[in-house]
Amino acid sequence: MNAIGMIGGSGLYEMDGFERTEERKVETPYGDPSDRLVGGTIAGRQVWFLPRHGRGHRLLPHEINHRANIWALRSLGVRWLICVTAVGSLKEAYAPRHIVLPDQYFDRTSRREYHTFFGNGIAAHVGFGDPVSHALRAILLESSRAEGSTVYDGGTYVNMDGPAFSTRAESEANRKMGFDVVGMTNLPEAKLAREAEIALATLCMVTDYDCWHEEEEDVSAQTVMGNLMANAASAQKIVARAVASIPDQPDWPEHDSLATALMTPKEHWPETTAADLRPLLEKYM
Repeated sequence: MNAIGMIGGSGLYEMDGFERTEERKVETPYGDPSDRLVGGTIAGRQVWFLPRHGRGHRLLPHEINHRANIWALRSLGVRWLICVTAVGSLKEAYAPRHIVLPDQYFDRTSRREYHTFFGNGIAAHVGFGDPVSHALRAILLESSRAEGSTVYDGGTYVNMDGPAFSTRAESEANRKMGFDVVGMTNLPEAKLAREAEIALATLCMVTDYDCWHEEEEDVSAQTVMGNLMANAASAQKIVARAVASIPDQPDWPEHDSLATALMTPKEHWPETTAADLRPLLEKYM
């Protein structure tokens, strides 16, 4: 079955209409995912939830095993992925508790070798000019508006390492570069989802103004969690509504992203690497 994945807080799956059927611990070639995956159905569709930071928010951004998370989802048949994540706003108009649906990313991470499945004898370079699924973002936009949320379509998410929040100089530099929101986790998910031929779009839940806004208090963990909890009910309703609009067949451009990306001829693939990547490469074997 072509499933729908969701990455977010551990309470994301506590939504009306979700019929929970199982939890599954998935072993991957890259180690353990953030937590057990929670499976069930919404509107008759198979869905899998994964708490990004683990249940109880135990993992810092740099400790998240993104490769294991995306591999686990793809191994369970996930072809569409909705991410829900907290972000700091870099624009006056994007106030706390608003929603931004980014269509671009800017990478300021430092461990990029962990943000690809390829290497070890198989080279691939996916197209990433448009890193977000246009069709899935449109579904999230329609669902957000239907639920009465204040939502902005498009924008650039700048991904920093963390775990500390921005300095004031960094925040001002990001604003001058024209970025819209700042976060610590979503870009690796987008890169790996593209390599796994999963269509991805993200609900960015604005929790704060980072530290650039003179009339607002600087971002703190308490501020982030308070506003994120307030947004949780809206996120659940938007996600549940969106699922019903996602098609059954994975025939979007993102679902064939490896067709023109693989550089190494199949006869040169190392057996072990090919086995590790079977969930991604099976149709090319």
